[in-house]
Amino acid sequence: MHRLFYFLAVMAFAALGAEKSKEKPNPLLSLDRLYGKPEFSAKSYGVKWLEAGQGYVRLEKSKATKEARDIVRVDPATGKREILVAAKALIPEGEKKPLAVSGYTFTKDLAKVLIYTNTRRVWRVHSRGDYWVLDRASGKLHQLGGKEASEATLMFAKFSPANSNHVAYVRDKNVYVEDLPTGRIEVLTKRSRDTVINGTFDWVYEEELGLRDGFRWSPDGKRIAYWQMDEEGVKEMHMINNVPGNYPQVVTFRYPKVGETNARARVGVVSADGGETTWVQMEGDPRNHYIARMDWADNSKELLLQRLNRLQNRNAVMIADAATGKAYTVYTDRDEAWIEVRFGFTDWVEDQFTYVSERAGWRQLYLVSRAGEAKKVTRGKFDIIRMLKLDAANGIAYFTASPKNATERYLYRINLDGTELKRLSPAKQRGSHSYSISSDAKWAVHTFSSIHSPPVTQLIKLSTHEPVRTLEDNVALRKKLAALAQPKREFFQIDIGDGVKVDAYAVLPPKLDRSKKYPLFLYVYGEPAGQTTVNRWSGPGGMWHWMLAQQGYVVMSIDNRGTTAPRGNAWRKSIYRQVGILASKDQAAAVRQVLKDRPYLDADRVGVWGWSGGGSMTLNALFRYPDLYHAGISIAPVPNQLLYDTIYQERYMGLPDDNKEGYKNGSPITFAKNLKGKLQLIHGTADDNVHYQGMAKLVDTLVAHNKPFEMLAYPNRSHSIREGKGTTLHLRTAMTEFLQRNLPPGPR
Repeated sequence: MHRLFYFLAVMAFAALGAEKSKEKPNPLLSLDRLYGKPEFSAKSYGVKWLEAGQGYVRLEKSKATKEARDIVRVDPATGKREILVAAKALIPEGEKKPLAVSGYTFTKDLAKVLIYTNTRRVWRVHSRGDYWVLDRASGKLHQLGGKEASEATLMFAKFSPANSNHVAYVRDKNVYVEDLPTGRIEVLTKRSRDTVINGTFDWVYEEELGLRDGFRWSPDGKRIAYWQMDEEGVKEMHMINNVPGNYPQVVTFRYPKVGETNARARVGVVSADGGETTWVQMEGDPRNHYIARMDWADNSKELLLQRLNRLQNRNAVMIADAATGKAYTVYTDRDEAWIEVRFGFTDWVEDQFTYVSERAGWRQLYLVSRAGEAKKVTRGKFDIIRMLKLDAANGIAYFTASPKNATERYLYRINLDGTELKRLSPAKQRGSHSYSISSDAKWAVHTFSSIHSPPVTQLIKLSTHEPVRTLEDNVALRKKLAALAQPKREFFQIDIGDGVKVDAYAVLPPKLDRSKKYPLFLYVYGEPAGQTTVNRWSGPGGMWHWMLAQQGYVVMSIDNRGTTAPRGNAWRKSIYRQVGILASKDQAAAVRQVLKDRPYLDADRVGVWGWSGGGSMTLNALFRYPDLYHAGISIAPVPNQLLYDTIYQERYMGLPDDNKEGYKNGSPITFAKNLKGKLQLIHGTADDNVHYQGMAKLVDTLVAHNKPFEMLAYPNRSHSIREGKGTTLHLRTAMTEFLQRNLPPGPR
């Protein structure tokens, strides 16, 4: 009765607040306020830096043309604004409305601008669409692709770095170069069969190596280097779309699951005028190696590449002759577990390239010569979280790190000789600092946020971190937040034994009565691809936790060993070959300890939820520790690790034939028979990433063991379950109602 009364009182208070909203702002959150008619969205301030000394540009609402945007240049020193491209200049001949600008790139002299519009989503992002070139002097607006190009079929268009009259792009899996003055279009690549992809990537390279744009102009504009994939032999995945029409549509794409055949990948160089491709010569089976990175080696004669073996524990950094294709390994990075190529090399200075490696136990910066000599730049027991900028002219590197607190993010600089390491972010601003740095490393757009504070964006002088002007302070959002009954938010650590402390945060009810007991609801990810305990503004997802706290839940999140936290290589790699095993053990140990440490938590009302890897961890929690967790919401999980892709799963688990027990015991489906608590399963049927097939297999297993559960299948929704009108509100409503039924809110 107590919990029912508490819940009804909260809802009545919300309704009463709505009636009197004109007199006083409603202090309580609701699903409609968060996802129906969102009230709490934070504003950002995005910029695109031009060449050194040219300032930055951004899209701004046009005063002269309704429902359109101008491209405006800003002088960082003075704040003076200049319209470089007025919206009216982007009206094609015969049309009335200007192009809707999704992206844009200027030539170095600003004479021409490339406009990206009419975009289409390709798996994760909108990487396909139409491209137009505007000559600013003449006002001529020209659409790329020619008459043969269908609508929205061009990808990754780029001006030649040496000649603004030439633009290269990908269309229908081939690389093209278009001569703007003559309109002549040259196809540089030829597909020998349907499985060949030039200039872009297959599904798994895009998803797990972060690669989409698959070609690079040489600095002199005479050649183009590009990836070529051949998916022949890669097995097909099928998804069914039951929504449109009277008959289902089948969506088919090639997807290499764990232990299966990968696509062949190679890199070639071709003249920008056309002709035969010179292929980079590499030993070994291309299906069992990944060309994870490629670019020109600070000249127009050589390429610099990173090549991983299939286990991804050896990275060969290679230099290849563009004319002959001959390649040699200049530097080899090794790890007993795996190597993260997303850091890789960043830039060149004095004929050396930068490379970030974890080989010494921490993620550190090295300078590597063409002869393979590696010189350490950063030292100490801390991780580089992200390389931001190499100021070659002044011999300085800028990066983010947080040596003392893994939940925070700060800007550091260091001389390339390893001296004068200095933190630049203000010491009083505890949280997360992010930066967009100018080409000449004199200026930066700095954004700060924390779990307590929405983003504030300022322009700063980089060398001193001196603020020049505020660009966005989200003052309107702050006023709305101030009117809410705000839950207390705190970061802390939990000692789980054996000298291990894990990071956690808590969101507590606004009027917590410590003499009562409250349900504990955990948000989890736990896999080696993410970290949940980062002190930054979390947006609508985080505010859903606020809403739950207002209703009487204590919400927490915990990062087990193996997450991406900047706590050293041993911390991150401890999960190797035991994904799902060590992580769920750490999570359970932390939950038991926090129940002891905080007597106001109700050990009989413990719930958990997560998405993707967090969905898998939710299943592991309920199935492995059925007496500890009583309810869980699992969204888009991987019940069986053998059903996921090669690059991700093999990186962390090894090959299935060499780790059969690990794959079996790391897969939650193995322990589904142990379920005791309440389970809600949610999945999109068009999830190309974590396939609905896994959900079907899990349901089949639960049914075989006579285990009750709830299930929501969202038709034709992807991994993010965000497509279609009303989807997010419906999803969050279903989650909230499940929680209220099976893990009642409020004190007892």
